[in-house]
Amino acid sequence: MNDIAVRQSRFSALANPTRFLQLSGRVQPYVYAAAIACIAVGLGLGFAAPDDYQQGATVRIMFIHVPFAWLSMMVWTVMTVSALGTLVWRHPIAEVSIKAAAPIGAAFTLLALVTGSVWGRPMWGTWWVWDARLTSVFVLFIMYLGLIALTRAFDDPGKAGKPSAILVLVGFINIPIIKFSVDWWNTLHQPASVVRVDGPSMAAVYLWPLLLSALGFSLLFFALHLTAMRTEIRRRRIVALGRRSAARMEA
Repeated sequence: MNDIAVRQSRFSALANPTRFLQLSGRVQPYVYAAAIACIAVGLGLGFAAPDDYQQGATVRIMFIHVPFAWLSMMVWTVMTVSALGTLVWRHPIAEVSIKAAAPIGAAFTLLALVTGSVWGRPMWGTWWVWDARLTSVFVLFIMYLGLIALTRAFDDPGKAGKPSAILVLVGFINIPIIKFSVDWWNTLHQPASVVRVDGPSMAAVYLWPLLLSALGFSLLFFALHLTAMRTEIRRRRIVALGRRSAARMEA
């Protein structure tokens, strides 16, 4: 019972915006530093790796394209957890998390589409094809844009919390479609070569730089997410203070 009480106390502390600002302010610089270090080492090793026997030097696009593609799905998954926090536990920070993460996720998804097109042009002979993987990722990008518009459609930020959370939960159905599209349909994309039941099929000279790069960009997302959340909390406080001042002047 004591352990449960301690966990509930910590959870309640994070629900306090002031406490969240204090804790995130301490953690944020270390997350940025770790992200920069992992990205630098990962990309350094990746671009020093030998050319692939089939793809040649273009294989190096993998070290940024794959992390962007992973993050496009991971960010929506993080928002899905936040959506549950908004609808089920009424956590005040969860709503802020959704609004702060949406533009970052949209940016990563756009970068995944662009780098994928650049990588696909010499390999497939075309910049774009409407196969299952590309189409489902493009749909994800449109969903991000729709979510961003929804979170900014209300004058009162609190009113956008519930509809935004519902949209995130409904949109999560697209994440497994993106993940397993190469298994369910005939696409130009190769099957999974890292997360496999029988282990990665990728050579270690490419695998480790890719994992380090993916870790670095993931940490970068969390650092940017904390920054965006902190900014949103402060923005809402300023708006609230402005409304109070206006109400006092009218009274």
